[in-house]
Amino acid sequence: MEYMSFEDIVKAINGKVILKGKYGGFGKVSTDTRKIEEKDIFIALKGDNFNGNEYAKLASEKGASICIVDEIKYKDSDIQNYTTIIKVENTRQALLDLAEAYRNTLDIRIIGVTGSVGKTSTKDLVAAALSSKFKVFKTEANFNNEIGLPKMIFKLDNSFDIAVLEMGMNNLGEIHNMAKAARPDIAIITNIGTAHIGRLKTRENILKAKLEITDFFSNKNILVINNDNDLLSEVKSNNFKIKKVSLDNEGDITASDIKLMENSIDFLIKENNSNTGESISVEVPGKHSVLNALFAVICGRLLNMSYSDIREGLRNLKTTNMRLEVTKGTKFTIINDCYNANLDSMKAAIDVLSGYSGNRKIAVLGTMGELGESSVKLHREVGRYAAKNEINLLIAIGEYSKDYRSGFESVQNENGKVMEFQDYNKVVEFLTHEYIKKQDVVLVKASRSMKFESIVLKLNENIDK
Repeated sequence: MEYMSFEDIVKAINGKVILKGKYGGFGKVSTDTRKIEEKDIFIALKGDNFNGNEYAKLASEKGASICIVDEIKYKDSDIQNYTTIIKVENTRQALLDLAEAYRNTLDIRIIGVTGSVGKTSTKDLVAAALSSKFKVFKTEANFNNEIGLPKMIFKLDNSFDIAVLEMGMNNLGEIHNMAKAARPDIAIITNIGTAHIGRLKTRENILKAKLEITDFFSNKNILVINNDNDLLSEVKSNNFKIKKVSLDNEGDITASDIKLMENSIDFLIKENNSNTGESISVEVPGKHSVLNALFAVICGRLLNMSYSDIREGLRNLKTTNMRLEVTKGTKFTIINDCYNANLDSMKAAIDVLSGYSGNRKIAVLGTMGELGESSVKLHREVGRYAAKNEINLLIAIGEYSKDYRSGFESVQNENGKVMEFQDYNKVVEFLTHEYIKKQDVVLVKASRSMKFESIVLKLNENIDK
């Protein structure tokens, strides 16, 4: 917050100073009193099970120079003489408004990344590709919502050249609010699938929500889209530029001569339909990763990077945990993809499992969340896809395990079977004590809420036994 004055802060959040402390400067922005340090700004957020306004006294005691509240839950005598209290209509909105004002003080390019699947992997690849020429910040972990994104903006300063910020959503309007705060110069939409279709009802509404990332675009801004996606390929605009990447159709950057290895991809680049002779190699698995890598390549080219610089940057790739994370043991191999799950990412993970060398292929799959009325149909589709890809054993866990079974058994797969479990410990016990043989490969994947990493941890304990 070094580029803003006290008056700037009050104005940005449309706040009213109701208790004036002895102003002595301010440091970081925090929404968690457990992490408050001297001179921090505390924003009191409310959730389903907590009310941050109740912690203004504690924030002051820990040294906060400013507390931003939307309810008075303290006595004046509770507040230290160095703390100023600012009251706003809504602290969640104040967080976004303050982030927007702070972002406007920065001389930094921002690349926003959204889409139904592949956001985090694409963010990691774009940040890596640009890292050989620029100082790059990228969204940490899953700080990609209306609370997390402002926290990422507050971590920026003018020492960075570029920030690659991920934007997720559960409903219409959320990406609009994040785009208003972040004001991306370049936006990427990876695809339009079925994630969150339970709330938004149609893929067309999902497209509408994702396109909110362009709500503050002008003719200086660029939207990069996946031209292989049926809905995105139809997107047009007279207000901003559109660039396209593709594996199967025309695009500004496309891939050819694709080679898929167990843990890496290799392909040649066409730029504006012309062969460049340039090859790209990345240490990530799966055909879906080629498209994600193309987003990284086109961002590099839009920022005037050479292919040599892009290749050098991609060698710095640091991927996010639990995203097709492979652990090889002396007995069997685990593919940990527990970060999240929807139809497209399930199919991509099954493709990686199917193409992995080894003995038998085992998929431990749990619930895909927020699919609403489409839940039964889409879980059955994943079951069918697993059988078609000759998965030897599908272990189905959760509310829709019977639908996984129904889909799997609807396809002839002589070497495959499906089993249902509800107890994670029994899954691990069955696999490690009865089923797994040397050189088997196990994929573990479900929506984040199922916490399948606990299964991975227990499997890891037996990976060499």
